[in-house]
Amino acid sequence: MIKILLFVLSLSFILNAYEIHQTPINFGEVRVNLTKEYIKNHYAIDVKDIKIVPKIVLVHYTAVETFSKSLARFTSETLPNDRPEISKASTLNVSTHFMVERDGTIHQLMPLDFMGRHVIGLNYSSIGIENVGGAGYKQDLTVEQLAANIFIVNYLKKKFPTIEYVVGHHEYRCFENTELWLEKDDGYRTSKYDPGKNFMRDLHANIKGFKKAPCD
Repeated sequence: MIKILLFVLSLSFILNAYEIHQTPINFGEVRVNLTKEYIKNHYAIDVKDIKIVPKIVLVHYTAVETFSKSLARFTSETLPNDRPEISKASTLNVSTHFMVERDGTIHQLMPLDFMGRHVIGLNYSSIGIENVGGAGYKQDLTVEQLAANIFIVNYLKKKFPTIEYVVGHHEYRCFENTELWLEKDDGYRTSKYDPGKNFMRDLHANIKGFKKAPCD
């Protein structure tokens, strides 16, 4: 149904209808240093800065129902103590480049050429988009969010011609046997279901020139 509805919309409308609101999360010296440490410990790369060359757009949902609560999860530079499944890997808090509200409002949370922590193994080559929703693993992202994601993907391709892939978080392990996979800890994996097959199907139906996840 989402895909059908989008076909009614003008592509030129989608590409020109959005304003990107600057809503920066805390990304100071603490977060930068923890990011460098994360890169060294997990990817075995000793870096002077945390800039990346993006090759993947990685799409998520927040698993939280509201924008304010979703944003609060990313604000601190250090990880809250209620994330035991990833806290063993680093005290660096999760971060994402974009967050999309239920009505399609787009927020940029951090510099697009900085590495965020939003996926295992692929942070050093990916830009993250978080969509508010998905609480209880529901596939409830909206038509407005889909249209906003289409806009973001095309916007990013213009800024970063290096981007090749648009993939869902639930597909991240498809990259384990590729050169983009950098994670050195074979025991560091988590199960992910976001944003779901339906959302990614509809997203790919409305974008061109991008590869899907290299799954078997």
